[in-house]
Amino acid sequence: MTPTTDMTATASTARPPLLSRPLLLRFVSMIGASASFFLLLSVVPAYAAEAGGGSAAGLATGSLMLATVLGELATPRLVARHGYRATLMAGLFLLGAPALVLTVSGNAAWIVAVCLVRGLGFALTIVAGGALTATLIPAERRGEGLALVGVVSGVPSLVTLPLGMWLAGHAGYGTVAVIGGAVSLAAIVSVLGLPDRGGRSTDTRAPKDSKPPLGVLRGLRTGPLLRPVLVFASTATATGILVTFLPLAVPAASSGVVAVALFVQPAASTVARWLAGRHGDRHGSARLVLPGLLLSAAGVLLTAATGSPLAVLAGTALFGTGFGIAQNATLTLMYARVSASSYGTVSALWNLAYDGGMGVGAAGFGVLAGLTGYPWAFAMTALLMLGALAPVVRDRHHTRY
Repeated sequence: MTPTTDMTATASTARPPLLSRPLLLRFVSMIGASASFFLLLSVVPAYAAEAGGGSAAGLATGSLMLATVLGELATPRLVARHGYRATLMAGLFLLGAPALVLTVSGNAAWIVAVCLVRGLGFALTIVAGGALTATLIPAERRGEGLALVGVVSGVPSLVTLPLGMWLAGHAGYGTVAVIGGAVSLAAIVSVLGLPDRGGRSTDTRAPKDSKPPLGVLRGLRTGPLLRPVLVFASTATATGILVTFLPLAVPAASSGVVAVALFVQPAASTVARWLAGRHGDRHGSARLVLPGLLLSAAGVLLTAATGSPLAVLAGTALFGTGFGIAQNATLTLMYARVSASSYGTVSALWNLAYDGGMGVGAAGFGVLAGLTGYPWAFAMTALLMLGALAPVVRDRHHTRY
């Protein structure tokens, strides 16, 4: 082999760079949206509760999540009509601007109206932004790239969620509202430097936008997309359950264990998501879906021993690992099964599975635990999660849409 041939072969097998200027710019808008959302996530209900009691706090959070879910359903159409960039900028504006006037009135109706608009804005940022991000990641490194995206978007939530309440206690609700609105509005500038419909397309297996985009409803009727959605939703239900009920299920004497467990779970998810992305790029993401589901269910089952601190910590770590694997594997798999024109639909479906799964899981578990007690409710949840084995088994062949 001649030196020239050797160099050509090396270049052909080299992995493309992961980071690019557009992706780094996208990280700015991602951090702005995440920081704005989570900075006020606990603060707004607390502000509403001071004005109107616990029911007002529930209305604030409920309206925020309702608008988010409804917005996720509508965003793919907006992306198809107006493009990624305009939709993302609109989302950042709707997330930030209402926060600036949040404390004009403590009336529950005013707070709910602000939350509805911000929920819509957040939906636009995560669906349009998620679809745009997928086009900026080389197809050969999609799993690793999506894992990195998860870290970049997740770290602000870990920092700003407790920071928001601390700032509210020291500087007042108005200050937190202004900061939360400002970080989202400031991030709009970074979107101007992003490509619009696809930018650097790295998916060489099909022409970019070669087919009309799938709608959300059609996507739910498409087996190769629906099956990963069902698997991920089953793991997301347990996330909502653990966050909501673990502090209630663990004996009060072990309250310190709960704090550690609620840190261990997202930390394990972050690490596992990264490792799953790297492994999936080299060996395929499809084979990771089953281990992700089984580890998640096993973690929930182990957590059923709520009287044992060791079991609770080990269970949440095991669940976090499985959930991180499931997050990366299902999302990577779904993007790989559509053309770039349907990335918005994939982003919407995956986020609907996340938000819907968490909400349904928390609501259903509350009823179940009232009938059986927490340990049996955790055990039954693990068993119900295994119902997602059916779509995993069926998901042996897929069609590109």
